Amino acid sequence: MSQVSILGNREQGQDVRSANIMAVQSLSNIVKSSLGPQGLDKMLVDDIGDVTITNDGATILKQLEVQHPAAKVLVELSQIQDREVGDGTTSVVILAAELLKRANELVKNKIHPTSIMSGYRLALRESVKFIQQQLSLSTEQIGTEALINAAKTSMSSKLLGAESDFYADIVVNAMQRVKQVNSLGEVKCPIKAVHILKTHGKSSKESTLVDGYAIEAGRSAQGMPTVVEDAKIACIDFNLNKFRLQMGVQVLVQDPENLEKIRQREMDVTRERVNKIIDAGANVILCSKGIDDFALKYFVERSCIAIRRVKKADLRRIANCTGAKIVVSLADFEGDEKFEPSFLGLATKVYEKRVGDWDYTFIEGMKETRAQTIILRGANDYFLDEIERSIHDSLCVIKRVLESNLLVAGGGAVEVALSIYLDDFARTLGSREQLAIAEFSEALLVIPKTLALNAAKDATDLIAKMRVFHNAAQKADDEQKKELKHSGLDLINGKIRNNLKAGVLEPAMSKIKSLKFATEAAITILRIDDMIRLAPKEEEAPRRV
Repeated sequence: MSQVSILGNREQGQDVRSANIMAVQSLSNIVKSSLGPQGLDKMLVDDIGDVTITNDGATILKQLEVQHPAAKVLVELSQIQDREVGDGTTSVVILAAELLKRANELVKNKIHPTSIMSGYRLALRESVKFIQQQLSLSTEQIGTEALINAAKTSMSSKLLGAESDFYADIVVNAMQRVKQVNSLGEVKCPIKAVHILKTHGKSSKESTLVDGYAIEAGRSAQGMPTVVEDAKIACIDFNLNKFRLQMGVQVLVQDPENLEKIRQREMDVTRERVNKIIDAGANVILCSKGIDDFALKYFVERSCIAIRRVKKADLRRIANCTGAKIVVSLADFEGDEKFEPSFLGLATKVYEKRVGDWDYTFIEGMKETRAQTIILRGANDYFLDEIERSIHDSLCVIKRVLESNLLVAGGGAVEVALSIYLDDFARTLGSREQLAIAEFSEALLVIPKTLALNAAKDATDLIAKMRVFHNAAQKADDEQKKELKHSGLDLINGKIRNNLKAGVLEPAMSKIKSLKFATEAAITILRIDDMIRLAPKEEEAPRRV
């Protein structure tokens, strides 16, 4: 029987599984120390010397140049969590790595990977059911402070932790103002409707929330008005420069006097275009390309605000919010040039204001949707970037709370409650999955353990106490003891407390998604038992004649 030869090397069985899990473990160890309110930051320097200082799991993993294929699965996992939930990226990676480590121990003890995978899936299903039925509470049950507390919890592990009261107000107000309810009664909170601008100078406590959309650009000429009430906005995506004939068009001029007429006509074409836009009723013109100085003169004469080189992304968002249409060309189907009044967007007020060293244009009272702008102030770029990441995570958390309306207690409460529940559940099974579910329940404790260790507290002692409380809560009949299910870590005083009353809250959606993603990633990597690395093709040396 002939052996098929493979160009490259091949690893099989336990070797490849151990190598994969070691790679995942080392990635998890990088982000482990950044989890929780006392988590530490990482400084990442790229190949051209740009520095990023952050403790956001998704940002850290995105910046790392990960080579190992199994570790790449974890990096993608953190990106998905960041995209879908916005928060909890670090805990997903830590949990996935712990699940894999424990699965590997079971495999070494002669338990087949298939049994482990089906056990993990069963544990996940039970966990999600338990969170939804037993641990989650609606915002109405918790009270008015629920949103503020959820935002503060999200910020507690970030650079903003000390000023979380101030920023939580900004974040919650911003999201509530852009909240929309559709015809089916579903709540939608578009994150993109909240624009974040960063400006050097002043302290971070002087950041402000503006009711409207702001763009980093001022008027293109000093003679234009600084404020326009009842604005009609034209969004144009073509040059308002001096008109030129296209490449390849030749004009033969016999009489030199006609040359001046051609030049004059080129100027007139641009003037006519400008007048068509203004005659349609536009008094604010946003152009994503250039506007010539001579064309600006016409806007100044008609008391319009014209802004050139507006970013395409900003132009699209303003068009969506004001009901404007982005015009790429004035030509219609007949070949005539015209600008319809229906292309214009409406806003109550457009004005220019100086913030720090830059002029910003603010658009308030947009017709279609309300937009909000958070202007962040701070000492330097690194600080502002990290504040922006923290604010983005908090906005995502508030979006999830407003949309799903369900919260759970934070500080390790959910993980320990699930661990106790799954331990009892595993004992009811008479199959091999029992062992996998028991390991799943142990793996969940890695989150509270890491939280306690990062806060320089005795993790073993605190988790032993928490398990007692949660065990009592699940066995109890009276309401008072059932309250113990919200027991979580108080990492400042090193005690156990009722985190629901203490206001440490997280979206239930965030917990459920992170459990799902971590389990799926662990199963994906556990399934691999053969890795073939293909060798690069060798270039044939040129033959010498």
